[in-house]
Amino acid sequence: MTTSTRGAGKAPAVLVLEDGRIFRGRAYGAVGATFGEAVFSTGMTGYQETLTDPSYHRQVVVMTAPHVGNTGVNDEDMESKKIWVSGYVVRDPARVPSSWRSRRTLDDELDAQGVVGISGIDTRALTRHLRERGAMRVGIFSGEAIQDDAALLARVQEAPEMKGADLSAEVATTEAYVVPAIGEKKFTVAAVDLGIKGMTPHRMAERGIEVHVLPATATVEDVYAVNPDGVFFSNGPGDPSTADHPVSVMQGVLERGTPLFGICFGNQILGRALGFGTFKLKYGHRGINQPVQDRTTGKVEVTAHNHGFAVDAPLDKVSDTPYGRAEVSHVCLNDNVVEGLQLLDKPAFSVQYHPEAAAGPHDAAYLFDRFVSLMEGQRA
Repeated sequence: MTTSTRGAGKAPAVLVLEDGRIFRGRAYGAVGATFGEAVFSTGMTGYQETLTDPSYHRQVVVMTAPHVGNTGVNDEDMESKKIWVSGYVVRDPARVPSSWRSRRTLDDELDAQGVVGISGIDTRALTRHLRERGAMRVGIFSGEAIQDDAALLARVQEAPEMKGADLSAEVATTEAYVVPAIGEKKFTVAAVDLGIKGMTPHRMAERGIEVHVLPATATVEDVYAVNPDGVFFSNGPGDPSTADHPVSVMQGVLERGTPLFGICFGNQILGRALGFGTFKLKYGHRGINQPVQDRTTGKVEVTAHNHGFAVDAPLDKVSDTPYGRAEVSHVCLNDNVVEGLQLLDKPAFSVQYHPEAAAGPHDAAYLFDRFVSLMEGQRA
């Protein structure tokens, strides 16, 4: 929900949280008004991948790193065709980008795509506030959009909440497309797009997988029309409690016993398909430095995250589900949030984080190899 104008220079800007906290700074990117859920990302690099991740749809991202825009914007690191964040908050934007790959400044790119942002505020104070009070609705107003504080607060409190939001179809492809295997084709995977990032089918293509990316509205029949060796459910935005259609499609896949892999939103879909609940985290996990333990190996990985919801599954026991036994395979070492699930009697698993993370870290890239192993085992 954004209204903007371009080229208005360093106009005054105001950030208003739904609990009444206000920060004042200068416009960054487009000038106007925007609304969304205020969340913070702890990554020091990879801002271009963050901005173009469809999972950030309807969220205003606060960067905890103080300096942003240092490497400008290039044409190669986009995770999708556009910037998806509703707004952008930085402390100290780079005046001049420094990278041989840079084609334009981040400020100009935000402006060109109509993304309203704010700079020059105390992002440490804002992040601490969100950690204590939780993610909440926010508005950024600049230029002529600025009114008196009470009027701005009223507009923020009228904005829709993230809880109960069904957003996957708003960011997913509307037409199926194919990402060919790199080198020899070994497998075919049907990937249900709930907000997929460009790097995800690329990681599979690197392993000889031809990926058929299907819309979020795809049916079980659509999935099996491509004769898949495996099925993938992607990341995406919104509240998993609203995702009844993807859950029913996944249950159809589980009934057939086809190898299955889910990432992020796909992990929450698997949790629901198995009969577990989901819940909203206080402020979520976002950034590229989250510690996760793979409980199947004991290995600790540094991982990339972007999620505000989690699966409510028991950490201390194997659970019986309609599709056999299931267990929590990965856990966040910061707060014991479920970061992965696996079935013990069928070839299906998922993780809550992003093993495909283009900006890194790449500790969890082996999970794509695990998916390949499941398909090899099924074929054998």
